[in-house]
Parts: sequence; structure tokens; C-alpha cells
Amino acid sequence: MIEKTPSLTIARRGFMVVLSSPSGAGKTTVAHHVLNLEEGLELSISVTTRPQRASEKEGEDYHFVDKATFSHMVQEDHFLEHALVYGHHYGTPKASVENHLEAGTDILFDIDWQGTQQLKQISTANLVSIFLLPPTLETLEARLRGRAEDMDETIRLRMSKASGELSHWAEYDYVIINTTLAESVHAVRSIIQAERLKRRRQVGLAGFVNSLRGED
Repeated sequence: MIEKTPSLTIARRGFMVVLSSPSGAGKTTVAHHVLNLEEGLELSISVTTRPQRASEKEGEDYHFVDKATFSHMVQEDHFLEHALVYGHHYGTPKASVENHLEAGTDILFDIDWQGTQQLKQISTANLVSIFLLPPTLETLEARLRGRAEDMDETIRLRMSKASGELSHWAEYDYVIINTTLAESVHAVRSIIQAERLKRRRQVGLAGFVNSLRGED
């Protein structure tokens, strides 16, 4: 009979998990399911000038601001990254992310390829990037229409830009074909678990091993 032993917690620094995809490919849905299931993981809530959708909540999905406020935040260096996407500005607040990482909490980013490139310039070692691909373009369009939150003109614009967004898949560490929600959520969680076990992230590991060897 195998006896249950107490779990050990090794101090580690948090890392950033980027989840990107073409608009409508499911990254936000996957992100929310992963967050509900995974302990020690927080969502980086972006600031945006995009109008708030009926299904969205201020401070949970985004921080909604006007263009003047966003420009001021850029000038004051409040963002880790920021980008213009479909005519609207998006940015990642710097202070909250850095505080979470220092405390050993991992941060999930629901951002596009432009934001990912900027984060890579800041910290490649602490960044894990995942790209979601739709199984077909027909599925992508069906998902855009199924959420019933965009006008036909907006959907056509997003579909016309999909090819360019898809071209950035090779810039990411991991690529997942988002065929089913359950499979994609499982894949993302498996990546997070594996990344947490990397030696370089476990800053308390040397001290633990030394204690096993009877060294100070």
C-alpha cells in the first residue's frame, strides 16, 4: 500500500503565460476555463479603449478607458505592452503583473501577436507563449457569428485579417488546434504544469537539495 506523504512547496518565481489566436478562435473561452481550474494563476486584465460588450464586466474582463486616458498611461509608462487592434487600443498594466510574479503567481495573458512580441523583448525567460489555431476557417467564422456580439461588417473585417494573424503561429512556443474546448483546456493546463517544474523557475530548489544533503 502506498502511503500518502505531505506535499512540498518549493519557492519559485511566477511566469507569464500568453494565449493568442485569431479573433474568434477561442482564446478567451479557453483562458477563463483554465483560470477556473488552475490554482496559482491570475488573469492579466488589459486596459482597452474598445466599447464594453453586454457580456463583459469592468475590472473582470477589461478596464475600459477613453483614448485620452490610455494615451496618458502610455506616456507615464504604465504598460508592459500595448497595441492597436481593430481600431482600438489595448495595454497590459505593469505594476500588478510584476507584483504577482515576485510572489510566485503565474499570470495568464489573453493578448494578440503584437503584444506577445513586445513581451518577448522585455523578458523571454519568464514568458511561455501558446497559439490557438481554429480547425477550419469555417469554424472560425461560425464562432464569431455564434457569440452574437459583433456586426456583420466587424465579422468580415476580422475574417479578412485572420490570414495575417495565423501567419504568426511559428513565433510561439506551443501551438494547439482548438478542436474541442475540453482538449484545449487540458493541453494548456499540461503546459503550465510542465513549465512550473522547470529547474530555472524553482528558485528555492538549491536550498531544498542542500538540506537533503545535510548542508547549510
